[in-house]
Amino acid sequence: MNKVLNNILQEGVFIVHALNGYRYHEERIKILFKQQGIKYEFVTDGDPSCMNQDVFKSTFDESVLSKFSIGGISCTLNHFYAYKRMLDKGLKYAIVFENDPCFLGDFKNQLAKIFNELEDLESGFIVSLENSTLRFPSVWTTKRNKYLYRANSGRMAGAYIIDAVAAQKIIDDLKLNKCNKIIDIWHNNLIDRGIIKMYWAHPALIEQGSHNGTMSSTISSKKNSLKRKLIWATLKYYKMSIKRLFPEKRIIES
Repeated sequence: MNKVLNNILQEGVFIVHALNGYRYHEERIKILFKQQGIKYEFVTDGDPSCMNQDVFKSTFDESVLSKFSIGGISCTLNHFYAYKRMLDKGLKYAIVFENDPCFLGDFKNQLAKIFNELEDLESGFIVSLENSTLRFPSVWTTKRNKYLYRANSGRMAGAYIIDAVAAQKIIDDLKLNKCNKIIDIWHNNLIDRGIIKMYWAHPALIEQGSHNGTMSSTISSKKNSLKRKLIWATLKYYKMSIKRLFPEKRIIES
């Protein structure tokens, strides 16, 4: 395995998590990542129970309180804390997860293929690893042995690679432009303003359990839903098998 990648899987994996109400998610993470042989750190510094008001005021525009839940704001803050931890460790890359990942296929093998391509990119980027929006490069865009595709928006923030330059740019930008969105929408704001670049990994490596019906997105619950699973499976089949026959407008053709 690529030395840089191996180092990331031992030191640079951060999982955005909440201190209360997500015990099932936490126990699942412990089992899942142990099976993968991946070390990780939970990032909970921005949890509502310990949210520092000075940090909040210096990071967020007050308008977020009227537009988004405290859980979404807390989650966003934890993403920012993950970037700071990454930079404090002097890591070139990090992988950030939210706490409901489902691995698709051989994660490490797929990740190694991505990293062979990743290190040739111009710095200052995020690579979306998930399929939560069920958006994919079209069949006319994808190429054999090519895994990364430049895009003009993200695919939510459930799982992604970020490089140190992008992390630093985001932290620096917060000093000038307070965040007024939750993290996935804020990523798109950063892309639109040219602060960072976005790439989609294809095929996707991760699904969020709160999207595919295997886990609940409601606090203090581990309920799944057969209806949600069926809807997700149907949409996924359509988006991967039929919708990909048409151009994906979010992909920037190279």
